[in-house]
Amino acid sequence: MPRMPMPSRPAEPDSPVHNSDMRLAEHVQQRLLAVAHRRTLARGESLFHKGSAPDALFGVVGGSLRVSVVAPGGREAVIAMLEPGHWFGEVSLLVGRERVYDTCAVDTTEMAVVMAADFHRLVAEHPEVHMAFTRLVCLRLRQALAWIDDVILMPLPVRLAHRLLTLDAHGEAPGADGGTLLGVSQEDLSFMLGVSRQSVNRQLKLWEEDGTLRVRYRSIELLSRAQLERHAAKPS
Repeated sequence: MPRMPMPSRPAEPDSPVHNSDMRLAEHVQQRLLAVAHRRTLARGESLFHKGSAPDALFGVVGGSLRVSVVAPGGREAVIAMLEPGHWFGEVSLLVGRERVYDTCAVDTTEMAVVMAADFHRLVAEHPEVHMAFTRLVCLRLRQALAWIDDVILMPLPVRLAHRLLTLDAHGEAPGADGGTLLGVSQEDLSFMLGVSRQSVNRQLKLWEEDGTLRVRYRSIELLSRAQLERHAAKPS
């Protein structure tokens, strides 16, 4: 099985949590890959649905996954977009409870699947694997609390900038204008932030005018991370 991307440097104690911080250390990933089997998802194919049994841990090897929840009225809220190097599903395995979200392949996606019995054995036999997932769960909690803070206190431009910075943290394909292409659509962003697509579009157009980014077909090309970080600064 191919090697998954190396993790970036862990976040400092008081720094924001980025997607790149969610990647497991290389030696931990290799232990997981040694017992994993591969599964390929077609574009739009579901990996699992909310309420399904916690039967495996998953890692994205290639492609990308959309993680979402659906409200009773049918409205979808996108929680995250998972790219190569990200592992997920450990919380349901550790607590022995059903899944609480849906996952769907954005494009053709290759997965590494570690069955529940193998995951529990690795956690029990290898302290570094146990600690790696303890840290991962804590980082997810920290990120969730930061998102709650954003939703309650921050205006839309700041929340949108934060979300784009999170998506950019792991780096994606180069764009046509030399920036970084983020594989997220305006509709995806509106679901993530709980606002209308029109509101997202208006803000993105303003940032196009100042050279921060370019709006592409079902993607955003980030031209200046420094400018986006200034947009993400909390208002005084």
